[in-house]
Amino acid sequence: MLWLSAAIMLLTAGVHSVLGERRLIGPILAMNSGVVAKPLGRNVLRFAWHITSLLMILSALTLLWPGTDRTLIAIIGGAWLTAGIVDAVMTRGRHIGWPALAAAGLLALTGAGA
Repeated sequence: MLWLSAAIMLLTAGVHSVLGERRLIGPILAMNSGVVAKPLGRNVLRFAWHITSLLMILSALTLLWPGTDRTLIAIIGGAWLTAGIVDAVMTRGRHIGWPALAAAGLLALTGAGA
């Protein structure tokens, strides 16, 4: 279960970075107005977006790291499941990410024995 959860997390991170850059970050930066008209705003926006993907990767690696405490795995799983549920509710199920977030969380919780 943990391997499958980690695989979904890694896939989600990749899709988040690639599609997010193409469909969200790039178009926002192309507007070149408001906070993204300044280099600091542009850099912070892009950094924040991609650091989220890096944190997804770190979540996956934590699940697979030998000897990771089951409580920590359950916390990570709970966070991913919560993110999926909140995403589904906030977007009324229209965002493509909620099923992957929720599935990764459920699998991690199951793998943790929670």
